[in-house]
Amino acid sequence: MSKSKETGEKSGKSKKNTSLRLDGKTLNSLKNLAIEGGGSVQNTIKILVNEYLETPKEGRS
Repeated sequence: MSKSKETGEKSGKSKKNTSLRLDGKTLNSLKNLAIEGGGSVQNTIKILVNEYLETPKEGRS
């Protein structure tokens, strides 16, 4: 399979890029979570967003 030039992902699993503007305190907290989890800020945000979206609306804060 060929890789997409945009994301480096294999065909069929297209992902899109986005940008976030976060205050320094929030970004530092995300960096600390990523370090503790042994991953990247990008992956940490992806996990947190997916967990949020999988939570029923009634249980969201």
